[in-house]
Amino acid sequence: MSKAFTKETDSDDDDEIGLPALPSGTRNYMTPAGYARLRAELFDLIDNERPKVVEVVHWAASNGDRSENGDYLYGKKRLREIDRRIRFLTKRLEIAEVTDPSLHHGNDQVFFGATVTYAEADGVERTITIMGIDEADSLQGQVSWVSPIARTLLKSRVGDELKLVTPTGVLDIEVLDVQYPAPA
Repeated sequence: MSKAFTKETDSDDDDEIGLPALPSGTRNYMTPAGYARLRAELFDLIDNERPKVVEVVHWAASNGDRSENGDYLYGKKRLREIDRRIRFLTKRLEIAEVTDPSLHHGNDQVFFGATVTYAEADGVERTITIMGIDEADSLQGQVSWVSPIARTLLKSRVGDELKLVTPTGVLDIEVLDVQYPAPA
């Protein structure tokens, strides 16, 4: 059978590998900046990246034998990756609930978008920012709103003592400070 009539796929899963799934029945909360970043990525893939790869694949296909044509094979694989990412971004943006954290500026209660400083029982202080699943970057101290620490902190106030359940046991933490970005 010719390869032209077979389904070329590396996996049966259409979802992006490595990103956590949203809890069922919930919206995809994100900040305006996170929404804009994902939207820009989607439009860049559709308007720039995909047309370039299609052009390369078209050129490579016109060269004849496709079975040993590296440009063609790599181009087809890259097209599948781009299309998979486009589908993923489209789904995520369709269910996005853009929430502006600056609306809570000056509030001492923890909501989505808050930058929270808390102290563990041993005196170690940590600062995190509660963000959307698709925009959280742990290297910058950002956690998704579905993470255990965020779920523990949500709706608490400055001075509250909470119990954080971790794989190593239960930690006692105290909320020291809550900050929100200033309104634009």
